[in-house]
Amino acid sequence: MTDSMTIEQLPPEMRPREKLLTHGASSLTDTELLALFLRTGIKGKSVFRMAQELLEHFKGFAGLIHASADELKFCKGMGGTAKRAQLVAVLEMARRALTQELSETAVMNSPAAVKQYLQLELGQLKHEVFAVLFLDVHNRLLSYQPMFRGSVSQTMVYPREVAKTALALGADGVVLAHNHPGGNVKPSPADLKLTQSLKDALGLIDVAVRDHIIVAQGKYLSLAEEGLL
Repeated sequence: MTDSMTIEQLPPEMRPREKLLTHGASSLTDTELLALFLRTGIKGKSVFRMAQELLEHFKGFAGLIHASADELKFCKGMGGTAKRAQLVAVLEMARRALTQELSETAVMNSPAAVKQYLQLELGQLKHEVFAVLFLDVHNRLLSYQPMFRGSVSQTMVYPREVAKTALALGADGVVLAHNHPGGNVKPSPADLKLTQSLKDALGLIDVAVRDHIIVAQGKYLSLAEEGLL
């Protein structure tokens, strides 16, 4: 398959829709999957080339899922409102599906879903964000809240604000999370110190810190899994 070929020019067994129906969605490459959704290219550019350029521009689906309609507007071939609206809508559906899963099942029983969710929310951000997943007594997600923006080592993360929100939500536990835009998920001394401060503060109101997850593009580290909690 070449980037200049249209879907109709491909042999039937190589067309994304037929591959998906015969072998399942996992058999498609990222480019094929996005091309299937986009359906058509533009003059001088096949849908496959357009899909590849979008993925390269936004650094894969993880970046694309954060793209706004305005950001997509400046990508060649995405100027029309219908195609942009459809893509933004399907990406939002992916977010909501993960949110629903975490709200209905015990978060600590679905570590993969938690990490996927945090990748969607934090993995592609160019600035550091500290967020909290507030959990009920059954470890189901009550609320995900980005609470502080800026480097953990430079911006104060106020434990009392986290505690206040936990009390307001009636939370029984929390999963702390923040991203490292530089790509290294190894916890810094400031990360470990902050985790302990929050454990101490939340312990006073009987709210347990279940984990602290550090996210980067395509990577994550769980302090609980590393024995650092």
